[in-house]
This record gives sequence, C-alpha cells and structure tokens, in this order.
Amino acid sequence: MDQSRPTPKPPWLRRPLPPAGSVRLGGRLAEEGLHTVCREAHCPNQGECLGRGVASFLILGPVCTRGCAFCAVTSGRPDPPDPDEPQRLARAVAAMGLGFVVVTSVTRDDLPDGGAGHYAAVVAALARQCPGVGVELLVPDFGGDPAALAVVLAARPQVLAHNLETVPRLYPRARSGADYARSLELLRRAKALAPAVLTKSGLMLGLGEEREEVLAVLTDLRAAGCDCLTLGQYLAPSPAHLPVARHLPPQEFAELGTLAREMGFVQVASAPLVRSSYLAEAGYRAARETLAADA
Repeated sequence: MDQSRPTPKPPWLRRPLPPAGSVRLGGRLAEEGLHTVCREAHCPNQGECLGRGVASFLILGPVCTRGCAFCAVTSGRPDPPDPDEPQRLARAVAAMGLGFVVVTSVTRDDLPDGGAGHYAAVVAALARQCPGVGVELLVPDFGGDPAALAVVLAARPQVLAHNLETVPRLYPRARSGADYARSLELLRRAKALAPAVLTKSGLMLGLGEEREEVLAVLTDLRAAGCDCLTLGQYLAPSPAHLPVARHLPPQEFAELGTLAREMGFVQVASAPLVRSSYLAEAGYRAARETLAADA
C-alpha cells in the first residue's frame, strides 16, 4: 500500500471540531508542565474528553525509548524523571475535581525499574491530595521485570492496564521492541499478585490481522485473567507510520464485543473510536457493578 496516499476515513470515524473549552484545558495543563496521552498520541477523542474536563495523563516525559511503528509519541533519549511531577499531577487532578484518573507513560527502558517507582509516587501523591480518587494505570511492560510490577501494584491502583495492541504475527512490524508473551505474562502476574485489582488490555484493529487471530488473542487474555477489554480502530498518525489495512465497520466491532463478553470479560468497549482510556471511569464502574452482581 502506498503510505503517501492514506486510506480516506469513512463517515463513522469523522469527529467534529473540539470545543473551545478543550483547547483551554489542554493549554493550561501544558503550562503546568503536564503531558497528556490525548495530545501526544493524537487521540481522536481528545476534544470530547478535554471538553468534558477530563484527560489521561502521560508521566515520565513525552519521549519514548522505543519507536513503535503505529505510535505518534516521539521516540528518542528522554530526560530524567521530574521528581515534582507526582505532586503537580495530583494538584491538577484536585483542581479539575476528578473522581477517577487515568495515568500512563512512555516506555522508559533507560531506567533501572522502567519507571515503576515514579508510578508508585504518582499514586501516593493522588492518595494524599485527592482522597478517594480512583486510579487506572496504563503501564509499559517494564522489560518483564516482576519486581517493578510488584512496586506498581503495591501502590494499590483500582485498575492495572497493559495493552497487547495487536496480534503476535504483527509484533515484528508494529511493535519491534515489545514481546507478546512478555506482555501477556505481565497481565497474568498482575492478576496473581493483586486479584482485587481489575486488569485491562486493548487491541487496535485494522493493521492487517485476521479475525481468527483476534479471537486467539482474546482467548489468551482470558486465560491470563484479564477482566476488561477495549477494541478500537487503528488510525495512522501520519504517512510515516504504518498504513491502515482496513477500516472495520461499527457492526463488526459490535460483533467482536459480543463475542468477548461471551468469553467472560467483565467489561468490554468495542467500537471504531474506542481507545484504552476513553470513558475509563464509566468502564470501571460498569465492571465493578457486574462483579458485584455476580458475587
């Protein structure tokens, strides 16, 4: 496929211009030295989310030590972690009046613990300054280090998320620095170490995967004890990134969502514009209600 001529977006992927309030909030967070994955990853939902006064925070800087072929985040040599970032983030969450917050990061292979201690410091700062706030952590693989994962889980987030992103066959092309088995093991180990913490993962569809491959990944996730699932359409951030192989129609996402629920996922979000942190609070509350009803 000619990457210089991106596939036109179908009507169901077109979004209206963001409201003025989203621009102001995004600018204010940037002025405070805080990054959002909404902006750095070119999320198509950022206008809607910022317009509602919510954001998914990106810690440990905006530069990633890996360079996944699907991702808009800058890759290179990042700066050392900012020790004041946890406090600044917690102050921003308090000022925004959030009851639930999503925190993610770039991958930091340059750090001995992959940034796990910084994640724990963020959760601790949120607990001090925003009592009762729910926290979802969308973490990298920490190089497969079980001690780093244990540090993060000891901070007691409500949700521990780690995205598999795509099917194993496409990892060399899409995620050359990652390893499917390592990521799956992180989710399995997280559930074993902290059974009360909801585990979550997500896939981008439209990279060239086959339906049977997607269902095999969902089977692997359930075997690893993964509770929650997101499925969304891959959108190439630029002509330099992997091209879109196919735009899946909304009905196909709905069918996959139904199959995932039948497989036992507690909560599933499956639609073209779904992203791992999109409407995360509603997903968390729905998952808890389902678990309570099943208890």
